Amino acid sequence: MAYSNYILVCGGTACESSNADAIYTNLVSEAKAAGVIDKVQIVKTGCFGFCEKGPIVKVLPEDSFYVEVKPDDAKEIINEQIVKGREVPRLLYNKEEKKGIEQVEEIQFYQKQLRIVLRNCGVINPENIEEYIARDGYAALEKALFSLTPQQIIDEVKKSGLRGRGGAGFPTGLKWEAGMKAPGDVKYVVCNADEGDPGAYMDRSTIEGDPHSVIEAMTICGKAIGANQGYVYIRAEYPLAIDRLKIAMEQARDAGLLGKDILGSGFDFDIEIRLGAGAFVCGEETALLRSIEGKRGMPTPKPPFPAQSGLWGAPTIINNVETWANIPVILTKGADWFTKIGTEDSKGTKVFALTGKVENSGLVEVPMGTTLREIIFEIGGGIKNGKKFKGVQTGGPSGGIITEEHLDTPIDFKALQQLGSMMGSGGMIVMDEDDCVVDVSKFYMEFCVDESCGKCSPCRIGTRQIYSILEKITRGSATETDLDKLKEISFAMQKSSLCALGQSAPNPTISTIKKFEKEYLEHIRDKKCAAGKCKHLVTFTINDKCIGCGACARKCPVSCISGERKTRHVIDQSKCIKCGECFNTCKFGAIDKK
Repeated sequence: MAYSNYILVCGGTACESSNADAIYTNLVSEAKAAGVIDKVQIVKTGCFGFCEKGPIVKVLPEDSFYVEVKPDDAKEIINEQIVKGREVPRLLYNKEEKKGIEQVEEIQFYQKQLRIVLRNCGVINPENIEEYIARDGYAALEKALFSLTPQQIIDEVKKSGLRGRGGAGFPTGLKWEAGMKAPGDVKYVVCNADEGDPGAYMDRSTIEGDPHSVIEAMTICGKAIGANQGYVYIRAEYPLAIDRLKIAMEQARDAGLLGKDILGSGFDFDIEIRLGAGAFVCGEETALLRSIEGKRGMPTPKPPFPAQSGLWGAPTIINNVETWANIPVILTKGADWFTKIGTEDSKGTKVFALTGKVENSGLVEVPMGTTLREIIFEIGGGIKNGKKFKGVQTGGPSGGIITEEHLDTPIDFKALQQLGSMMGSGGMIVMDEDDCVVDVSKFYMEFCVDESCGKCSPCRIGTRQIYSILEKITRGSATETDLDKLKEISFAMQKSSLCALGQSAPNPTISTIKKFEKEYLEHIRDKKCAAGKCKHLVTFTINDKCIGCGACARKCPVSCISGERKTRHVIDQSKCIKCGECFNTCKFGAIDKK
């Protein structure tokens, strides 16, 4: 059937939580009511990336980009654009510019992006295999099955320079070659979809918007290394991604693209899903393998590496979702095309989850070598509310903070390591002048304390000790010798922990001490938190702007504010619990927070 219009509705988790499903349902109902259901195809897609402005609806062929859409807007979209052929200006992202038809590529958020991993997200219906095939889907698998030998597949991946996007950045082709050369009749292919970094959701969104890319890539790897079985290890907290992955696997089997005798080639390969319980440590490959085996998810020493002895002792290749999503493009467009993107050290693109104190939060895919300034201040639109940039945490609990002086550093694996941080899986949390680095470090260390498996003493004891010292600092009871203790414990953990969780857990603390030692000393010497985040070091007082309205007193949970009506009130500091309710309630700027 030929349609004159197409409506794409964001169907990612974030937009679905904001009633995107109701938007889709209403669009279909309104199209039927207006008698245009045969003229317009309405499709739920994956994430458009611009999460700050969701739910997003895109109308083709005009390329109208509607943001913050509500279910009640469906009637206007159908009646105005589909029936009458004119846009709904109030819903456009750039509505104030009144430029008429708005092309997505004109939106600043997308201008410097290059979507390879996210190429199909927000473009196709992830639950329709035909739409994936229409965009060169499974062409790479066909090539791998009938035109390339296993060694040629691996040579092309090696030539591309693709490095693992899960954090370590190990060359993907070398890993595959090790798996191919490892002796054994049984081998396995595993997808790590267990991302657990705070603020990171790249892999989840990729599977939600383009599950077939992962299935195709894993099957290609199976052909290359001689494996017939794959597993996707995905956390149970990702129900939408799991459902779409299951649908995609069934469609692939029905189409002869997964299972027995794929495309009549004689090659068998199938995939099973294994659900994780949300343990961060299971992002580490050996812990993940133990979990798939039904054991407690705890790391094991390396060597041997999984490529030699992994799942049930058999050679196993593990890559994360983003790494897999690159493979079909590399085989269809060629390694030479891929190597033209990125830097000498790091080829291709990287997907970041840009969050925190930034105007335009969302998923950002940029060529390696793009600077932090371009991501935060151009794509991200700068810092919210005109505040001053303080730093950006890359690599999540395993990374470090990068300050303003290094904003123009081209991002790649090597550059971030030199700055005392790391690429990680792609979390990028922006901080402004109102953030306290000690509080941020304590947050990450508390996360690592909870997520440590406890198998090795350096991590089990070290994370707890660092957290305790950071807690002392935020309470104003630490001494300067505690900074030396933090450094000593961190060094011991980095050198002796069993896996990357323990080895990298001190990174946020070490990097903030190095770059913001003055702020640590303010907490220790002056018992002061300039950002006002450490409540034990904050004092609330009432100034001369007080009109005696009593709003603060009524909100105070411990009744520590007193005063006559229309006279300046007073806070009893001996009773104050530093909750900040008075500060948040006052509309006259009469509460000082110091």
